[in-house]
Amino acid sequence: MNQSTLDFLVPGWRAPRHVRALTTTRRGGVSSAPYESLNLANHVGDERCSVETNRWLLQHSLECPSMPGWLQQHHGADVIDRDLNTESDLGDGSLTRRTGTICAVLTADCVPLFLTDYSGRFAAVLHIGWRGLTAGIIESGLAAVATPCTQILAWIGPAISGSAYEVGREVRDKLLEAFPGHRSRFSPSGDRWLADLPGMVEQRLRNAGVIEVGSSGRCTFSEPEQWFSHRRDAPCGRMASIIWLE
Repeated sequence: MNQSTLDFLVPGWRAPRHVRALTTTRRGGVSSAPYESLNLANHVGDERCSVETNRWLLQHSLECPSMPGWLQQHHGADVIDRDLNTESDLGDGSLTRRTGTICAVLTADCVPLFLTDYSGRFAAVLHIGWRGLTAGIIESGLAAVATPCTQILAWIGPAISGSAYEVGREVRDKLLEAFPGHRSRFSPSGDRWLADLPGMVEQRLRNAGVIEVGSSGRCTFSEPEQWFSHRRDAPCGRMASIIWLE
């Protein structure tokens, strides 16, 4: 087993200590190139046994109370309540109010968004790409946690930055149709546009009334040793962003 030390990034937010949250890097697993090495997704072409080993390493290295609840992400606005008895894993976010239940999303350029409140009464994480943003994933997530937005803490994890994320006019038009204020987060790049996806996520949070929004400021595209990036390297692996209550 060719394994390096499992590495991860912890949000720099003011969440209570019993709220555990982190985003893995691409380091610390057993997968071979182009999924080297801590790929946690089983839908990208990696060997299933490598993915299962990586997931085991994640759970045991961090002494997680359970295996993360992996989703079937589809760039929509569905948010799953892990405390309910449901067999569906189809969604782009999940939440819990119980200790020991781990919510998770997988990303490789899209935004992982962590949510809790000042008292740590819930834990949630969302997967946000441009399609999810237009579908209303942020608004769905805020509605699902059923907490006044002024009491919510939000943290934007590693994602592709506005200097690297180039989109066409059709994507820009759809984002502006969903939220005209996103116009300020686009910069022209020839006949295309550079889009600040993390900045748009922050805009939507603040528009909803969330006051405390933090960000890692890390760009998945520009740090190939640290992060997977679908835009840069496809096919590639996926990082996990996980959150739970102790």
